[in-house]
Amino acid sequence: MDQRGLRILLEQVANGQQGVDAALNALRTLPYEDLGFATLDHHRALRWGFPEVIFCSGKTPEQVAGIAARLAERSPRLLGTRATPEQYAAARALVPDLQYHPLARCLWLEREPERARHAGVVVVAAGTSDLPVMEEAVLTLDLMGHCAQRILDVGVAGLHRLLPHVAALQTANVVVVVAGMEGALASVVGGLTDAPVVAVPTSVGYGASFGGLAALLAMLNSCASGVAVVNIDNGYGAGHMAALINQRIMAQRGGE
Repeated sequence: MDQRGLRILLEQVANGQQGVDAALNALRTLPYEDLGFATLDHHRALRWGFPEVIFCSGKTPEQVAGIAARLAERSPRLLGTRATPEQYAAARALVPDLQYHPLARCLWLEREPERARHAGVVVVAAGTSDLPVMEEAVLTLDLMGHCAQRILDVGVAGLHRLLPHVAALQTANVVVVVAGMEGALASVVGGLTDAPVVAVPTSVGYGASFGGLAALLAMLNSCASGVAVVNIDNGYGAGHMAALINQRIMAQRGGE
């Protein structure tokens, strides 16, 4: 139950459409629910404005399905990251309208697809190999109510490819940069815009990239101001951070 759902419930109680006992039953599992193998934080939607996200890696298909089913009963949307097709199949058997994004490796649910999304976020990928992480970030943004503009395959090996997009970078509220190899693109973008840049190092690269460690260290040592870094391949974390920043900016502007 998110803030909107709680407000509706309280209004129904206030005007007599909902009884106190029924409302109490609806709130019974707040703030959490014990499934035995997982303790679901149903209060998170009230605190953060978005329900608990399922990190599917390491969980059995049955565990993912059980968590997804309980979350889907209480929210019009949910997200599960690092999901396998087997985990999705098990979850979809319990949640028939659940969707799967094979490139982002995410299972997701959106029961209000026509709701408005805020503009203002630009997501940049250095190369095509970075797209799985980029799409995880974009899907996260979409489910959190933000419409991201994608800029694809503009890594520093061909820097001229980025130049046509400078205007978009300079008018963005927040920019997410996804890059592997040496991770230099985050510094380049950070030097072109006054928007906060959320940098995502990816595990793309040859041996000396050490599974993304080289890109991570390069981004942490960026000479550009305003660049913050999330963990290797953490598209979800970057998308969530960008959504929180953009939400604050749009709220101050009156939600335009």
